[in-house]
Amino acid sequence: MILPLTVEAASFVAGGRTIIDRLTAEIVAGPSTIILGANGAGKSVLMRLMHGLLVPAAGTISWTGENAARRQAMVFQRPVLLRRTAIANVIYALKLAHVPSRERGPLALEALESVGLASLARRPARALSGGEQQRLALARAWALHPEVLFLDEPTASLDPTSTREIERVIQAFDAAGTKIIMATHNLGQARRLGDEVLFLHQGRLVERAPVEEFFLRPASPEAAAFIKGELPWV
Repeated sequence: MILPLTVEAASFVAGGRTIIDRLTAEIVAGPSTIILGANGAGKSVLMRLMHGLLVPAAGTISWTGENAARRQAMVFQRPVLLRRTAIANVIYALKLAHVPSRERGPLALEALESVGLASLARRPARALSGGEQQRLALARAWALHPEVLFLDEPTASLDPTSTREIERVIQAFDAAGTKIIMATHNLGQARRLGDEVLFLHQGRLVERAPVEEFFLRPASPEAAAFIKGELPWV
C-alpha cells in the first residue's frame, strides 16, 4: 500500500508565475478524487507533481509505501502511443515494468479485452480512433494493475459515445480497487465518477468536499461561481 499520498505546502513556479501555491492535502485510498477548477487553476500541474513528473519548487510530496513509481499510472488527454500495434504498446509497458516475457502476451490481451479492444489487438495504435486510442492508454494502465490511476482530462476531446466507453472503463478500475484521481472540465462527469472534489483556484486548494455536498452547498464564492459557469472551464 502506497497511500496515503501527502502533499505538504507544495508550490510550483514556471515562467515566473506561481502555478501551485503552498498547497496541502492528503489523498487516501478508497473514494475517487476529482480535481476541479477554472482555466489555469493548476489541476494538471498538481497531478503531474503527485505523479512525480514534476518536482515542487517548495514543500514536499510523499507516498507512504515503497516503489510508488511502479504502483501508479497516468493517462493523459492525448495519449502518447508507439508506432506499433495496439497489443505491442501494452506489451512494451509490461516489459518496462519487468513482467516476465512469457506473461506479457496473455496479460496484454486480457487488458485489451477489459477495454473492448481485443478485436483490434493487431491494428496499428496510431490508426485507431481518438476514443480507441484513449481506451488503449487505459489498457496499458490496466495491465499494470496500478494502486493509483491519475487521469488528466481523459475525455476532453471525445464524442459522447467514446466518453461513455471511457467512463465505463474508469468505473471498472474503481470497482477493482484502484484509486482514481482525475481532473475533468465536465461537471456531469465529476458527479458521475467522483466521490470527493478538490477545488483549485489560482493554484490554491480552496475547497474539499464530498461530491454532492460540493455541488449542492459550495462553501466558497469561487466554487459557487464555477458551478454556475461564471468562471472559465478548462
